[in-house]
Amino acid sequence: MARGGRVRPGDRERRAQLSPLGRRVARWLPALLIVVGIVFELVTPARFTASPFFSAAPLVAAPLYSLRNTALTALAALLGELGAALFTDAQDTNLSATEVSTVFVVAVLALGINRVVRLSDARLASVRDVSEAAQRAVLPTPPERVGGLAVAARYVGAQADARIGGDLYAVQETPHGVRLIVGDVRGKGLEAVEAAVIVIGAFREAAEQEATLEAVAGRLERALQREGRRREGLDQYEGFTTAVLAEIPSGERAVLRVLNRGHPPPLLLAPDGGLRTVVPAVHALPLGMSEVAGWPDRADEMFFPAGAVLLLYTDGLTEARNRAGEFYDPVARLRGRAFPGPDRLLDTLVAEVARHTGGAGADDMALLAVQRPLEE
Repeated sequence: MARGGRVRPGDRERRAQLSPLGRRVARWLPALLIVVGIVFELVTPARFTASPFFSAAPLVAAPLYSLRNTALTALAALLGELGAALFTDAQDTNLSATEVSTVFVVAVLALGINRVVRLSDARLASVRDVSEAAQRAVLPTPPERVGGLAVAARYVGAQADARIGGDLYAVQETPHGVRLIVGDVRGKGLEAVEAAVIVIGAFREAAEQEATLEAVAGRLERALQREGRRREGLDQYEGFTTAVLAEIPSGERAVLRVLNRGHPPPLLLAPDGGLRTVVPAVHALPLGMSEVAGWPDRADEMFFPAGAVLLLYTDGLTEARNRAGEFYDPVARLRGRAFPGPDRLLDTLVAEVARHTGGAGADDMALLAVQRPLEE
């Protein structure tokens, strides 16, 4: 707890990792250790010492409390040890002095630990601010409604400090209807983010200009090929992006077109709980692999009923494992369930995956959901 009762970001996140009982214990444990130390001195013979309890209190407080509260805890522990030495009136003054000195040294160390933790929290907060700004620039939160359709998106990083990676999504209203993309760039780190930026930029331009999804996919393919030639090393030959492109044409809200380039198939959730896996009629290689093999793209067309939700996702959803090694199965989990809107659907998925993995996902996860309204 910071001065004035304000909770610092580092404190909040460390306590958020604990259960409610754990948070209460962590809050009161330093004071409890001091109280136990005092009681221990009162009820035990003089040859026993409570200095371990007094020494532990500031060490426990250091990563959890502010500098001010850590200093107060250290002072209380030191006074507790001094009071114990005076109360017992120990004949071995050297031993008493050693115990008081030990508590004092540990208290000073606790203040140093607290300072290091605070500096680390400040640096981490700065990195997160930059990361969040990058995420908003590359993957801006889409509006709640696009072209008359309800839209929701989520990005969940596998690491708590990583806000953006190679997973991507975009939704855009165009002269040809509402067009969407969800993709996953091969690799990790800054190169994956750079490739994701290229794919999203090419998609936004092509979605406005090209008359068909097949032509949009062709533009993305050429953009990745240019990127591959620019890079050096293995990425020039092995870089690729799996992606799903979708389109709800203007004036044909009941029509859905999907083009899949080596990506996990989308799910179409009916308002009555029915579920359909949108498997492509002809499987294709990911984007960026036309030099390996290629054939003409083909979009699959299907009925998009009123109230239905189209869910596009990356493999961070289907490859989320629990401790037993079992994968999260969205088809089995979502079949027979109805959701009032795409936001509720994605919130449910994020929460269920977190419970399934125990909060330790192995891969980033991007989710995009679009719902056709019941009444148009």
